[in-house]
Amino acid sequence: MSPDEIRSKVLDVLGSVVPELEPNTLRADRAIRDELDVDSMDLLNFVIGLSKVFKVDIPEADYRRIATVDQLVIYLSVRVR
Repeated sequence: MSPDEIRSKVLDVLGSVVPELEPNTLRADRAIRDELDVDSMDLLNFVIGLSKVFKVDIPEADYRRIATVDQLVIYLSVRVR
């Protein structure tokens, strides 16, 4: 799966958790939590959604490594085949 395909799916999952998401205005290098003002439950639902869509386990210990969309794309690129 290409980085662009991963990014698109990440934004789709994020949009399902944050319906008011405007993908064109989201800065991919800034923390999702700060950029969208989401709470911990929204973030957990986002990670659960990513796990289902990409069929990967994302342990809580890795949450700091996936704070931004850019970090998520890199993280998932390694784990998705």
